[in-house]
Amino acid sequence: MSDRPKSDSEVLTYGMVGGGPGSFIGDVHRKAAKFDGKAKIVSGAFSRSYDKTLQTGQELGLNEDRLYEDYEEMAEKEGSREDGIDFVSIVVPNKFHHPVAKKFLTHGINVICDKPLTVTLEEARELEKLTQKNDLLFGVTYVYSGYPMVKQAKELVQSGELGDIRVIQGEYPQEWLAAPVEKEGNKQAEWRTDPELSGNVNSVGDIGTHIENTVSYISGLDVDSIAANLSIFGRDRELDDNAEMLVKFSSGATGSFWCSQVAVGHDNGLKVRIYGTKGSLIWKQENPNYLEVSYLHQPKEILSRGRDDLHSSAGDVVRLPGGHPEGFYEAFSNIYSNFLTALEDKKQGKDIDPDDYDYPDVSEGVQGVRFIETCLKSSERESKWVELV
Repeated sequence: MSDRPKSDSEVLTYGMVGGGPGSFIGDVHRKAAKFDGKAKIVSGAFSRSYDKTLQTGQELGLNEDRLYEDYEEMAEKEGSREDGIDFVSIVVPNKFHHPVAKKFLTHGINVICDKPLTVTLEEARELEKLTQKNDLLFGVTYVYSGYPMVKQAKELVQSGELGDIRVIQGEYPQEWLAAPVEKEGNKQAEWRTDPELSGNVNSVGDIGTHIENTVSYISGLDVDSIAANLSIFGRDRELDDNAEMLVKFSSGATGSFWCSQVAVGHDNGLKVRIYGTKGSLIWKQENPNYLEVSYLHQPKEILSRGRDDLHSSAGDVVRLPGGHPEGFYEAFSNIYSNFLTALEDKKQGKDIDPDDYDYPDVSEGVQGVRFIETCLKSSERESKWVELV
């Protein structure tokens, strides 16, 4: 990548739906898109309140004529402008991912969207077909595949260094819903626990799908069937806040996943453990710059993002020297950077295969929704084994 600053004509432009005042994830997306100077935000429908859209637009220094009453107006007008946006970033509650993405895809605009892709598999597959039909790019921000040591883990597993994979364990405990904070003014909790905004699941859609995607990315294995138990511990809640899942992979490997938002003592404890015939590895999101690797009959190794010789796919996304921790923002920016590189190449007339650019695309979004619906179906059947829908 050249260090030469891009001119305004070379920088991709984008708009955002959602991400208004107080939005955590909207700000994360904007920082990630800006990180490498490849894109700038020029338009938005940041809130269902036009006054709040104007407020956010003014804070971002945007022209008022590109601040819209709603996403429908935004898609129609940006799609017809000669200088219309190259892509839209969607950071609204889950229930709105499908209609918003569909509207922009219909108007020929590329999309990057927060996960889960949609709340139903039918919706997810519709977006996948529409993306393909209109020859557009669609990224889904499964952020953990952007960490260098997750990429290193992928190379170790898929190169065969750990041998045949036997067992995979993934967990993602949090405590933020251990108390009824949705009744105490926590806006994030309010919509995530509301079926009208979150869909049919909460914890499985919010963090369980991150386990599935991270495991899939590292291992390259396909889930065959799931036996799941979705629980609701919060009083008066309608959606799961804890779930255990037994998993069988088509390769013959087995595994277990656990996600919880009521696990007191945990902040954001995503952890993946993979065990093969020759070795094993452990990666922890809260200590992401290190990868624990063990080989049969050899001392345990701790690989360092900043110190050790890594595979190029991991080393190429390292942004800081050793001793300077990298984390969530850098990983998020790596997802955006790869998506934007693909979009730049596409604008230059190149044929694009998302697998060549290493960002989660719409097919991985569909896979995540398949996982969610299978977990839900199994739990509704008293945790019986259910083949992936």
